[in-house]
Amino acid sequence: MKTIKPISSVLFLLLMVVTMSNTYLPANKQLLTAPRDTAPGDAYSFQHGESITYKIYYNWNFVWLSAGEVTFNVFDEGSQYHYQAKGRTYSSYEWFFKANDDYNSWVDKNTLLPNYSERNVNEGDYHLFEKISFNQASKKATVWRAHERGKPETKTVHSVDGQVYDILSTLYYLRNIDLANKESGSAVPFRIFMDKEEYPLKMRYLGKEGNMKVHSMGRYNTLKFQPEVIAGNVFSADAKMTVWVSDDQNKIPLLIESPVSVGSVKMVLKSYKGLKYDFKAKAN
Repeated sequence: MKTIKPISSVLFLLLMVVTMSNTYLPANKQLLTAPRDTAPGDAYSFQHGESITYKIYYNWNFVWLSAGEVTFNVFDEGSQYHYQAKGRTYSSYEWFFKANDDYNSWVDKNTLLPNYSERNVNEGDYHLFEKISFNQASKKATVWRAHERGKPETKTVHSVDGQVYDILSTLYYLRNIDLANKESGSAVPFRIFMDKEEYPLKMRYLGKEGNMKVHSMGRYNTLKFQPEVIAGNVFSADAKMTVWVSDDQNKIPLLIESPVSVGSVKMVLKSYKGLKYDFKAKAN
């Protein structure tokens, strides 16, 4: 039986989410910086201590299965932010598929560009440990890969065309771009470096949607988006992912839905703490 990798595929869904807050910045223009007279971080939509957990559902043969959870954390480490994402399948789901994934990214506070990232992927019989060092000025990414952490590593150096993000830092960069006042259909480009390749992608804004129901969490005023995906083993070339983001200053993803190569997946907000702003998106 062919199965998908439910944690990494849904983690990828969430990391593609646009969560907008200040300025529309095309990928070939100046990157986001803190406003004049504002310390780095004061203008951002997140802060140290933010922790958000999502529940993952996988639909196979018209049955929705509770597959697992992904938790995202933010840490302030001096001149850098450290982003962390941990994805796990539930024990009740592991008869079908087992996953245990960790992603980490360290980014410059002023630009939100990654300096270094790691991912440790363990999904069924598939294992991968990867480190990436980014030299944004010289447009280089150095990749070390091993079958597992602690095993012998191979090193490769890759040239990129522009400023790039790893899969995790993409989320937090996009949380600080504003399309809320743009017309429906507006798009923001960005570049991801993953699996030793650079991908130019776009996120399209579809407008506001009020009173959106989020399972077990209530109803929210949202911004709706449709990101491009990378076609391959998980997503088909015509896959249409839909993302709903809180229409407030936090701009956190609330619900993500997408077809995958076998079935479909859904990620739903489960819990949150340490948000920078009052969570005002909840509909009355």
